[in-house]
Amino acid sequence: MTTTEAHREHAHGTRAAGGRLLVAGVGAIVVIALARIGTATLPAGILPDRLQDFVTLTVSVVVESMPFVVLGILLSIVVQVWLPAGFFAAWLPRNPMARRAVVSLLGVLLPVCECGNVPLARGLVAKGFSVSDSMTFLIAAPIVNPITIVTTYQAFGWSDGILVSRIVGGFLVANLLGWLYSKHRDQDALLTTAFARECRMPAGSHDGHSHSRVGSSAGLFRREMTTMLPALLVGAAVAGGVQTLVPRSVLLTLGSNPVWSILAMMALAFVISICSNVDAFFVLPFASTFLPGSIVAFLVFGPIVDIKMLTLLRTTYRPAVLAQIGVVVGLVAAVLGLVVNQIA
Repeated sequence: MTTTEAHREHAHGTRAAGGRLLVAGVGAIVVIALARIGTATLPAGILPDRLQDFVTLTVSVVVESMPFVVLGILLSIVVQVWLPAGFFAAWLPRNPMARRAVVSLLGVLLPVCECGNVPLARGLVAKGFSVSDSMTFLIAAPIVNPITIVTTYQAFGWSDGILVSRIVGGFLVANLLGWLYSKHRDQDALLTTAFARECRMPAGSHDGHSHSRVGSSAGLFRREMTTMLPALLVGAAVAGGVQTLVPRSVLLTLGSNPVWSILAMMALAFVISICSNVDAFFVLPFASTFLPGSIVAFLVFGPIVDIKMLTLLRTTYRPAVLAQIGVVVGLVAAVLGLVVNQIA
């Protein structure tokens, strides 16, 4: 590629990134404006109840998730730009299964929910992690992190083995998926074309030119925000719309059946798209009508597979990979729920 062509491609990429950031910014302004309208005191009938519910639910997902997305991007920048090249290789086990087991426990050190883990996992891949290793971290971290563990304990204590089942379930499904994808011959084929191309760029040249660490950090932050923010807004809007249209009474009527209660709570987790750091408090009121196994299925399935999370994961993985993740996590969560129902 000639110098002129490289500059032309760089300019095109900059304009595209600027366009995505503009769309994301406009979307954020619209959501905030709707939120102010929805929460303002208006005469009855000015704003339909269903629209107000949609605005409230959508904004709540965005507000709840945004701090963790930013934190995840900042941690990703630290991993990609500020850590030395051989930092992880120096202390991770060489045995693949032992290495994935250790990687899946990194969430204990990083109090980031599932939203922030997506940019952080992207940073690990860009730093040289295999896709399967980074996916092991991505799946386990929302569950095996100190805030999630503490809030789940505060909500349920040790009753019915819900806390232990959640931690064990998150660890197992993460290592299962990591092992399955480690068998894939071409792991780059699991990634979107755009992200795979980014990973092949030399460190410090994410916009086509070499920069200082500060400049590289700023460029990475801008790029990740233009990728993550539109996905978060779309996911929040879809989750808010589905919650507005699907009556919860349909789910509540299924609560006493050992099988249907599990499926109902997994469906609720998919729709509600709530942060793993607080989902235990959300589901606590359901514990009086739903069996313990269904609560466990909710707490294992939701942090990994929900509407908001899938839109974020779509920035990194191909659609077929997301479908496979959904099937594996769903089966593991359902089986775990059935086992808990039998024991409890």
